[in-house]
Amino acid sequence: MAESVERLQQRVEELERELALERSRRALGGGDGGGGRVRIEKMSPEVVDSNPYRELLTYGVNQLLLFDYDKVELANMNRLFFQPHQAGLSKVQAAEYTLRNINPDVLFEVHNYNITTVENFQHFMDRISNGGLEEGKPVDLVLSCVDNFEARMAINTACNELGQTWMESGVSENAVSGHIQLIIPGESACFACAPPLVVAANIDEKTLKREGVCAASLPTTMGVVAGILVQNVLKFLLNFGTVSFYLGYNAMQDFFPTMSMKPNPQCDDRNCRKQQEEYKKKVAALPKPEVVQEEEEIIHEDNEWGIELVSEVSEEELKNSSGPVPDLPEGITVAYTIPEKQEDSVAEVTVEDSGESLEDLMAKMKNM
Repeated sequence: MAESVERLQQRVEELERELALERSRRALGGGDGGGGRVRIEKMSPEVVDSNPYRELLTYGVNQLLLFDYDKVELANMNRLFFQPHQAGLSKVQAAEYTLRNINPDVLFEVHNYNITTVENFQHFMDRISNGGLEEGKPVDLVLSCVDNFEARMAINTACNELGQTWMESGVSENAVSGHIQLIIPGESACFACAPPLVVAANIDEKTLKREGVCAASLPTTMGVVAGILVQNVLKFLLNFGTVSFYLGYNAMQDFFPTMSMKPNPQCDDRNCRKQQEEYKKKVAALPKPEVVQEEEEIIHEDNEWGIELVSEVSEEELKNSSGPVPDLPEGITVAYTIPEKQEDSVAEVTVEDSGESLEDLMAKMKNM
């Protein structure tokens, strides 16, 4: 009897999900782009050549692979782009229907599973290395928008092993700060190179989360961090501006700290250490740039009044007033030199001692 009740509950849940899925399809015009706009074949004349968006289309960012195992809940409505009628759907399904309606030009591949489990991790790696726009080629970039350390480490492990560039992002549990981080295996610090405080202090991350409290529930902070992440993605893919390796956001002070972090040679991830060695070999194989030392041109400001500085000492006098410079280590010089004694100098005038006292000499001066 208990088993029958359990099966009945499972069937009810399946029907609820199917109903939510159907409501989502109807709300979004069929879910396959049929009720949305048509595919764009030609760019609008408003998009000028100087606009990076044209390059983005040329680059071909038109496929997204989505991974998540969670379901849409009403509690998600305050900060995510889901809609109430999508409650009960998997987040990847709901995201696909919404995004497909916004832009039917994009191809979607969704996977509703937990990437941290052993059975799913290998498939996750396979799709990263073979799920590019051209099947069999790797994806261009991996974006991490997860909310826990375990998932970040799974992505970090996969990308280190594959040599896959990725961008990590996150918002603090108090929802007033966040960050983004570009990770290029071997070149920059991976997520394991500089572990967060909860790991460095050997604190169980689960003990920091309160039951029933969802971290990062402030939509403004999430919007700011998401915008910074996407902007960094565009700069990285289209090669314009300065790409940030780490950029933080402190909402309390409107503070945006930025830095670059080198990989840790003693990183716990062996694939990270391996990627570091590979990167060193690539750098060593690059041709050495020729260093051309140019003489600095002396630039004089305009002299409206024709004022000139003329030395009162001739070159010959200056030479005679200087002595030999001692042999000193490189980078050290003397403040002045002692002039040598000239042989043709005037002879010193001497006065013979008469033996008279000072009083006698003063008396003679008075009588003169």
